[in-house]
Amino acid sequence: MSNALAPFVALANDLAEQSGAILRRYFRQPIAVDDKSDASPVTIADREVEQTLRAAITKAFPDHGILGEEFGAHKTDADYVWVLDPIDGTKSFITGKATFGTLIALCHKGSPVVGVIDQPILKERWVGADGRPTTFNGAAIKARAGVKLADALLYATTPQMFEGDDLADFARLTAQVKYPLYGADCYAYGLLASGFTDLVCEASLKPYDYCALVPVVAGAGGKITDWQGEALTIASGPRVLAAGDAALHAKALAVLAGH
Repeated sequence: MSNALAPFVALANDLAEQSGAILRRYFRQPIAVDDKSDASPVTIADREVEQTLRAAITKAFPDHGILGEEFGAHKTDADYVWVLDPIDGTKSFITGKATFGTLIALCHKGSPVVGVIDQPILKERWVGADGRPTTFNGAAIKARAGVKLADALLYATTPQMFEGDDLADFARLTAQVKYPLYGADCYAYGLLASGFTDLVCEASLKPYDYCALVPVVAGAGGKITDWQGEALTIASGPRVLAAGDAALHAKALAVLAGH
């Protein structure tokens, strides 16, 4: 990791500590659930976490921009922009399932350079940053390499995220892997970086859903792009494909493209 990123990684870890403390207070407690305009759920926990993280970022780096799921964009034309999802997997959170996570990313000129996946109930944290190996609870990890497509384990949050042509493309891919699995949200990308699953294929994602995942997957030796094989930036989306290595990624990408 370059010395230039060190203070940002330190802040990202501190932000994860703050978010985890809030989410542990609310998890499996009776809280109101509101429906947003896109019919997705939101709770007081989502809002409190994002407000807390935004305040901490502004205090530490007032010239940085922020893009968050709940409170939108602030100075996103800045060179450095933090991208926040206070609870990725709110449906898991409200149903008491500990596979949600807080996603914290820092983008430099649009490209994700720091990423954190934090699961506060299990106290599991993946940290990725350009120029350094991804860590899980402080120890370096590697994604699983050399897996054939027919032997691959694939995750997606839900088959309902695929519509139209995306659904047909995804169905081709699930037909060629060993097991398609569902319901892990950002946690699946952590499992991929740790070498326990091989592919994650998703659609209908927003920047706050995927920016933090990019340094985590890449720093573990995996590959993560859009469905055209292009690098993910803050302006990408909504389709994401992650794999344990470049060879498996290329095979899955070809299947999605109908080749």
